[in-house]
This record gives sequence, C-alpha cells and structure tokens, in this order.
Amino acid sequence: MKSQDKHTQTISLEAVEKSLYTKGEKVYSRKARGLFSNLKALSGFVLLGIFYLFPWIMWGDRQAVLFDLPARKFYIFDLVFWPQDLIYLAFLLILAGLSLFFFTALAGRLWCGFACPQTIWTDIFIWMERLVEGDRPQQMKLDKQPLSWRKFRIKATKHTLWIGFSLITGFTFVGFFTPVHELWDSLLSFNLSGWEGFWLFFYGFATYGNAGWLREQVCIYMCPYARFQSSMFDKDTMIIAYDENRGESRGARKRGADPKELGLGDCVDCTLCVQVCPTGIDIRDGLQYQCISCSACIDVCNEVMDKLEYPRSLISYTTEHKLKGEETHIIRPRMIVYGVMLVGLFLSVAYFISQRIPVDLDVIRDRNMLYTEENSGDIKNLYVLRIMNKDEATHSYQLNVEGIQGLRWETDRNVIKVESGTVLDLPVSLHVNPSEIKERTTDVHFTLTANEDGSLQTTEKASFIGPVDF
Repeated sequence: MKSQDKHTQTISLEAVEKSLYTKGEKVYSRKARGLFSNLKALSGFVLLGIFYLFPWIMWGDRQAVLFDLPARKFYIFDLVFWPQDLIYLAFLLILAGLSLFFFTALAGRLWCGFACPQTIWTDIFIWMERLVEGDRPQQMKLDKQPLSWRKFRIKATKHTLWIGFSLITGFTFVGFFTPVHELWDSLLSFNLSGWEGFWLFFYGFATYGNAGWLREQVCIYMCPYARFQSSMFDKDTMIIAYDENRGESRGARKRGADPKELGLGDCVDCTLCVQVCPTGIDIRDGLQYQCISCSACIDVCNEVMDKLEYPRSLISYTTEHKLKGEETHIIRPRMIVYGVMLVGLFLSVAYFISQRIPVDLDVIRDRNMLYTEENSGDIKNLYVLRIMNKDEATHSYQLNVEGIQGLRWETDRNVIKVESGTVLDLPVSLHVNPSEIKERTTDVHFTLTANEDGSLQTTEKASFIGPVDF
C-alpha cells in the first residue's frame, strides 16, 4: 500500500514537472458549428463592436465615450464624471465582482468562454489563421513542411493580418483617452505624442502576443481566475461534462450498429471533442481547471450523435448531481443571496447616478474658533464653502442658509460664480442674535441653487455653536 502511494506521488510529481518545464505544444483547434458556437460568435461580434465603434460615436460636439485624463473628465454619453465621483467606480467594481460570483456559481466559467477579452481576441486571431492557412489538418500539414517560398508567403500574410489588427486595436484603445478624430489626424501627420505612441504600440503588442502566440497559456498559467474558480463551484453548478455512464466503453463502430451488442457506450472515440478544444484538453477525463466553458465540445459531439442517430447531450451543460442521477437545485441559497445583492446594488447605483446633481458642496467649519461675540452682541461662526461645479457649463449660484430664526450670512463675494470643472473656496460667516440660540449646537443648512437652472440645487448640513450651556 505504501509502495502504491509512493508510486502515485512520483507520477504526480512527474506531471507537475512536465507542466512546468516541458515546452508546450501548439494547440490546433478545429472549427465547431452549433448553437453554442453561434452564441459565442454573436457575443464576440457585439463586444468587439462596442470596443471598436464606441470611440467614433459622437454625442453632440464631443466623443460619446471618452476618458479625458488631462481634463479629469470621464464622458459616458450624457454623463460626465469627475475624480470626486470615483465612489461610483468602486461600486461598479463591486458590482462586477458580484456578477462574476453569481454567474460562476450558476454556470461555471461562463465569463471565460463567452465574454473574456482574451477569449474574444483569440477567436479573431484563430479566424484569421484559418482564413489564411485553412482548418486544423491544413495548419498541421503546413507547419510540418520545410520552409519554402509558399510557406513563408502564407505565414507572412497571417502575421501581417495579425499585426495590422493589433495596431488597430491599440489605436482604438488610445482613442478612449484621446479624442479619436484628433488621434487620427495626429497619426496621419506623424505627430503622435510620446505617451500616445507608447500606449498604441504597447497595447497592440500585447494583443499580438496574447491572442496570436500565448493564447491558451494565458488562460492556464497567467489568469488567476482559473485557480480560484473552483471555490465558487458546488455540485449544483452548471458545468460542461461528459456522461461517462452513457459513453463508456468507447470504441469505433459502423453506422447503424447497436452499441449494446458490441459492449460499447455511445462514445465512438472520434476525439473531435479534443480537436475543437481551444486549450487542448480531453473533457472525457473529467472537469479540469483548463476548461474555459466555450462549449465547442458540446456542439461537435452533438453533431456526431446526430449522424449516428444517437441521443444528443453525451457532452452537455449539466451538474454533478445530475450526472449521479440526483436532484439538481439551480435556485439555492447561494444563488438567492448573490442575486439579491446583485440586483440591489445595481438598482442602488442606477438610482444614485440618475439622481446625481452636478454640483458638490462641502461646508468646512473654522476649527480654530468655536464662536466670537461681536460688538453688536451677535454670535458669529466662520465657515468655508467648497463648491465644485461638475457641469459642462459655468454657473452662478444663489446661497441660502436656514436653521435658526433671524440668522443672516455674509461673504466677500457679490456673485458666486464657478467655472466648469473648478473648485471655489468661499468664506462665509453666520450671525445670530443670542436670544435665538436655544442649544449649544444647532444644525444649519446651506443651500446652493444655480441661477440658470433651478434643478441644480444641493444642500449641506453644518453646526452652529453658541454660548448656551446646559
């Protein structure tokens, strides 16, 4: 028994050393056709369309989606965000994390297979490779041939397409931070700034390297998600799995032959499920962390089952419970908690963004002096109003202060005018007759209202301190 355990440990160690030190073999993935492949292509078309088209969409006289770092403005269609609005980014990141938890617990690596940028861009590069070199058998045959003018021409054409597409990708990426029409003019006149040129070529090179050369290596070795995804799985998580009870024993047979008479299962051991896998794994060996849930093996296996007139879903989206013949619970406590949190956070963020007013007011009380008594007998408190205009237009504001009977305020400005995107520090003093002060500390409310648009109004609470003791 000890000898067997030692032998198992030796095999495991050899497998680890092989995965770490053996040069990885190129994965030649065969094209799959079917429902999931069509859904994946649609997802890629939509996501790439958003990425490449959004910088060119105009919204009035400006770019619809633009992250203008020098001006510290972030435009998303009708919304303009400032550095003070980074709280929304924090909530959006939390929302993205909860979404990942929810969909992973529901259907495994759904993100990896259908929406991850690495997967989407790798599919485009594989499509260009097939366009130039042909499908899997032609690619393997070409790579085995010695270098010739024909092979050099085909490879050069492929890499030219890859590099051109990568540079377009890098240009588009920079176009989200520099107005894309200005960037295009600068590119044509060879007048790119140093940072624009750096990020264009850096992001282009990253795309070329990750999608053209590294491919599945990014998913297997570089992406941390592959390592901790299993912590979000349970036996009711939808995974791509091979039905071993139905498929084994494997073996070839003639069409129309009864597998039961041959002592075989439904799997004909055609290995097409391995050939279409973009990470090169055999799904029949069980659930593996290298699987990105692209569902190509489901489509190709269903195609084989149809030809043999066998039932579909030998490989399918299923759960561990279902594979064992047990009841599956898609709606379970974990999914309810994730779902409620996800919907609640999404509605909260949407509400606060919709109610967002493009003017910020902070009231800073003078901490060096609680209050002063004037010659007139009034009690005075000093404040500084920090006003930020987050609108695209310059505004002048009307100030109103309430909270104590007979309260009056004074400032050194006749007109409170704030330019777009600027911050104004406005000293204000409040004066109150001592007879109106009933408590040591009284709440007062500062209200700013834009003269040009009465809907641009914000109120901030502060404390007025008087000499009354209890």
